[in-house]
Amino acid sequence: MKGNREQFGSRLGFLLVSAGCAIGIGNVWRFPYITGKYGGAAFVLMYLIFLVIMGLPILTMELSIGRAAKKSIGRALHVLEPSGTFWHLHSYTGYAGNLLLMMFYTNVSGWMLSYIFKMGSGDLLNGPAGAKFTGMLADPTGQIFWMYLTIIVGFAIVWFGVQSGVERITKPMMVCLFILITVLAIHSVTLEGAEKGIEFYLLPDFGKMVENGIGTVIYAAMGQAFFTLSVGIGSMLVFGSYISKERTLFGESCTIIALDTFVALMAGLIIFPACFSYNVDPSAGPGLIFVTLPEVFRQMSGGIIWGTLFFIFMCFASFSTVIAVFENMTAILMDFKNWSRKKSVLINCVLVLVLSLPCVLGFNVWSFIQPLGTGTAILDLEDFLVSNNILPLGGLLFVLFCTLKKGWGFDNFIAEANAGKGPKLPTWTKGYLTYVLPVLIVIIFIMGYKDIFFK
Repeated sequence: MKGNREQFGSRLGFLLVSAGCAIGIGNVWRFPYITGKYGGAAFVLMYLIFLVIMGLPILTMELSIGRAAKKSIGRALHVLEPSGTFWHLHSYTGYAGNLLLMMFYTNVSGWMLSYIFKMGSGDLLNGPAGAKFTGMLADPTGQIFWMYLTIIVGFAIVWFGVQSGVERITKPMMVCLFILITVLAIHSVTLEGAEKGIEFYLLPDFGKMVENGIGTVIYAAMGQAFFTLSVGIGSMLVFGSYISKERTLFGESCTIIALDTFVALMAGLIIFPACFSYNVDPSAGPGLIFVTLPEVFRQMSGGIIWGTLFFIFMCFASFSTVIAVFENMTAILMDFKNWSRKKSVLINCVLVLVLSLPCVLGFNVWSFIQPLGTGTAILDLEDFLVSNNILPLGGLLFVLFCTLKKGWGFDNFIAEANAGKGPKLPTWTKGYLTYVLPVLIVIIFIMGYKDIFFK
C-alpha cells in the first residue's frame, strides 16, 4: 500500500465486492432473455467459451493495472504509461463511462426496488403486469423517488470508506444473494412441468443455433461475455488498487468470473423452468422480468412470497453494482483532484442525482425525444454510448496498453498478474492477447453499430 491508500479487510471482501460489481442486471435480466431468444443451451455453451477467452484476460488486465499503480483509472494510466504517451486520456472517458452508466442503471435499480413493494403488497398481481409496468414508466414522480433512494443509499455506504462502508455492506448482501438465488432455483426446478425448461436451458440444441443464424448467435455470445463483467471503464480496476500481492490476479479473476457465472446460470434455472411450467414464452425479450415473470408468479402457489423474494434478489444484484461503481467514481475524483472521500462523494452524488433525470423523463414528459429512432428512449441512447462505445473501446485500450511496448508492455503486465500464490496466466498467451483478442473486441464494436443502425 502506498501512502494512505485504503485496502480491503480480507480477501473474501475483495472477491465479493468485485463479484458484486460484475454481478448485475446483465446477469439476471439480460442473460436469461437473450438465452431464451437464441435457443437456450447452445447459446449458453458459446457464452461460457467466450467468457474464458475474452472476459477472463481483460478482467485480469484491469485488476493488474489497478494493483500496480495503486490508483483508480483517474491516475493509474498516468503512473504506468511511458513518458510522452497519451494512454492517460482514458481516465476522462473512463469516468464519463461510469457516470453515464449510473445515469440509467440507477433508474433500472429503482424499478427493482419498487417491485419488491409492489409484489409484496400484492399490487403487482392485481391486474395485467404489462399495464403495471407501463403505468410505472408514465409516472416520473414515482420513478424519481425510487431512483433517488437508490442513489442516496448507495453514496451513503461509499461515504464510510472501503472497509467500513463498501465491504461491510456488500459482503452480507452478496451472501444473502447467493442464498436467495439457490432457494429460488430449487423451488423453480421442482415445479410441475419444470423438466421441459431445464431441458431447453441445459441440453444444447445446435439445430436452434442454425435457425437463429450461427454468426448471430456467436456474436450475441461474444457480446454477453464481454459486457457481463463491465470491463473497459475501470470499474473493476479500482478494486485491484485496494489489494496486496499475496494472490495472483489471474487466479482471483477466475474466482470472480466463477461467481458471476454462477449467478447468471442460476438465474436461468429460476426463470426457464417456471416459464415452461406455466406455458410462458421464455424468449419474451427485455420485458421478461417486469412483465412476463409477474404473470408467472400470479399463477404460482404462494406467488406473492416467491415473487417478493425474486425481486429482493434482483435488487441485491443491481445494488451491488451501484455501490461498486459509486466507489469507483469516488476514487477517481479522489485520485484525480486530490479531494477527500467526503467531498468526492458529495460532488458525485449531486452529479448523478441531476444527470439521471433525463432517463426518467424520457419515458414520459420527454417521450417525444427518440434519439435512436422510433420507439427508443433516452435510456437507449445512454446505454448505447456506454455498451457499444465506451466499454468495447475502453477494453481495447486496456488490451493494447498491457501488450504493446509503447504501453505498459506484456512483461510488466504478466509479472503483475502472476505475482503471488495461485494459478498463473501462461506466457504463451502473449500472441493471442496481442493479435487475436483486439480483433474480437473490434468485431463486437462494429457489430454493435450494425445492430443499432442497420437492422
